[in-house]
Amino acid sequence: MNFDLKALTIAAAANEKCDLLVVLVAEPLPVAVDPLSSLVALALKHGDLQTEAGKSLSLYQVPAVAARRILLVGAGDGSARSVRKALAAAGPALNTPALKRAVVCFSFDVPAASVTAAVQAAADATYVFSTTKPSAKPCSLEKLVLGVPSKVAVQSAFDCGVALALGQGTAREWANRPANHATPSLLADAAKALGKLPGIECKVHGPSEVAKLGMGAFMAVAQGSHEPLRLIELHYQGGAKGDAPVALVGKGITFDTGGISLKPAAEMDEMKYDMGGAASVLGVFRALAELRPAINVVGIIPACENMPDGRAVKPGDVVTSMSGQTIEILNTDAEGRLVLCDALTYVARFKPRAVVDIATLTGACVVALGGLRSGLFSTDEALAQALQSAGDAAQDLCWRMPLDEEYAEGLKSNFADVGNVAGRAGGAVTAAKFLQRFVGDLPWAHLDIAGTAWKSGAAKGSTGRPVGLLVHYLLDAAKAAPVKAKAVKAAKPVKAEKTVKADKPAKVAKPVATAETAPAVNAPGAPASAKAPKAATGPLL
Repeated sequence: MNFDLKALTIAAAANEKCDLLVVLVAEPLPVAVDPLSSLVALALKHGDLQTEAGKSLSLYQVPAVAARRILLVGAGDGSARSVRKALAAAGPALNTPALKRAVVCFSFDVPAASVTAAVQAAADATYVFSTTKPSAKPCSLEKLVLGVPSKVAVQSAFDCGVALALGQGTAREWANRPANHATPSLLADAAKALGKLPGIECKVHGPSEVAKLGMGAFMAVAQGSHEPLRLIELHYQGGAKGDAPVALVGKGITFDTGGISLKPAAEMDEMKYDMGGAASVLGVFRALAELRPAINVVGIIPACENMPDGRAVKPGDVVTSMSGQTIEILNTDAEGRLVLCDALTYVARFKPRAVVDIATLTGACVVALGGLRSGLFSTDEALAQALQSAGDAAQDLCWRMPLDEEYAEGLKSNFADVGNVAGRAGGAVTAAKFLQRFVGDLPWAHLDIAGTAWKSGAAKGSTGRPVGLLVHYLLDAAKAAPVKAKAVKAAKPVKAEKTVKADKPAKVAKPVATAETAPAVNAPGAPASAKAPKAATGPLL
């Protein structure tokens, strides 16, 4: 579907030839005497329409209005949140068969943020997954026109909304794909396709190269699967060559059985969403190609499956991470932190100004925050505040969680430098404390999206979060003064690796045992409700 922005009053909207005209009505009401405004006023007067966000009134072939159908929708106070709710309510109308052209007209002076939200909400409402479902009929809507009082005032906000819609669509597409249609190799192909877009470069590392890097924790998780791992590296160059990049690290477990610490069968199909962090990184880069902000960004995706075959890592095995720290694998269903710890060590070589990892990491985070907010952990106050503000602006909310040092006590091991789990209590925090060991002095934040990356039940599907939060953060960071790249103290010095073809047959690394608990993602109701998934009371994700 294509979006278009047009200067349009309510009076002019009545002359727009389209299949559907959606009029967003908010307080205070406009004073006008044209037919359409009079119709809105009359509907409000008689109580047939309310300005409460999402309330609507449908009309058909109204005299003096060119549109075949009209939908009057309350938009509350006109804020981004209210507009998003209003267009979500208009979703069924936008998905009507044979609908080709629709116009959404604001009856009020719309804030820029509400325009961005309108585009995103319309894209969400008309999204249909059909990659593996030929019977699913894609939305027939070909063009959606946003009518605003002043086009110039909101053009940049509109462009941002279109880019976010593309980015979130990319994330949703890859997260929704079944695991056999979204293997590590296919995920790498998706990244290579992004590498053909303006300003983006892609490099894919295969098993041999990852072994040479010494990523023992990452390899341990992958060793039980026949699908070869991939370490995906994306670069967006929008700033000066010497400017330090922001690094995004996305967990890419394309399917998580739990390994030898096997998950319950119920809702295990949803473990295809355990690469939600990776999908969000792909989505961010898709948006960056459209927006072209003046900032450098690095995206790292460690992608593999967590399977329980004869070569799989076992509880009690000890592996050596890229940082040199040894890890006792107490639960193979805590695998996400194992692939992430090596990726966090690797990313230090780019001398980033900040590192943000995104992962469907723990069922405990779902229990704590439900499906409304992502969990935010950070060692840097400025970074945490920037991410929180970006989430608020994007209507992609997060909540700051603690990182007290005492939480790391449970990670102590008699047989390695650290254990990969610390029990059920405070599981989301102890998982973050584990990752913190591998970031050194880098300004770092961790987003646990186990509850927000997808929804379960009848509305099962990816949400595309937290693409909105991350893009807003990067746009804000691009406005700040550039930061020159400088060496930082990492968990361990990183040696430069040799280039090896990514698709070269993988050599199974010698006894590297490792595994990790999957994200809270195996929780049944993890997505949008506060209901805690059964899995959350068992293995940590």
